[in-house]
Amino acid sequence: MQVTHAELVTSAVSPNQYPQDEIIEIALAGRSNVGKSSFINKMINRKGLARTSGQPGKTQTLNFYNINHQFRFVDVPGYGYARVAKTQRASWGKMIEKYLSQRENLQLVFLLMDFRHPPTELDIAMKEFVEELDIPYGIILTKSDKIKKSQWTRHLSLFKKDLDLPSVDALFPFSAESGEGSDLIWEIISDMIEA
Repeated sequence: MQVTHAELVTSAVSPNQYPQDEIIEIALAGRSNVGKSSFINKMINRKGLARTSGQPGKTQTLNFYNINHQFRFVDVPGYGYARVAKTQRASWGKMIEKYLSQRENLQLVFLLMDFRHPPTELDIAMKEFVEELDIPYGIILTKSDKIKKSQWTRHLSLFKKDLDLPSVDALFPFSAESGEGSDLIWEIISDMIEA
């Protein structure tokens, strides 16, 4: 897909602040330092649309990005960052839960996980939560350039086992450095838009 338009539409903390239209949305969920902003920027070939930060836990709102007026990426606050107060983490949890369970525009969730490390308890819990809600999902394995290709099969098998997946078909290695994996992810998005 050729991205000709990409903009941050709004940052929201409650449903009355969400965009009020029928454009479909793809949520991006993952741990605080997994690379969600880098994923967005690489997918749209824009360096600084989604702000990346050296300090995990910076995204504290639901950020809605309009892509080609065809769909939106929705960057949800990262989970699992220890230096944020527990009360704040709890309020993010409620905000994410409300968005994922009630938003009618939401058609797909990309769960971002770090390819270098086994899924965390929070990664597994998020995957199970999305399954309970019966939302289609794919798992983007970020930082794939940090793993030798000869090691990929072993890492994919580990994710399949730890996430209790029937196959590796829902696992998509991705590199924000090289863009590897982006073509396949765009195919999934295009199929969803055209469905």
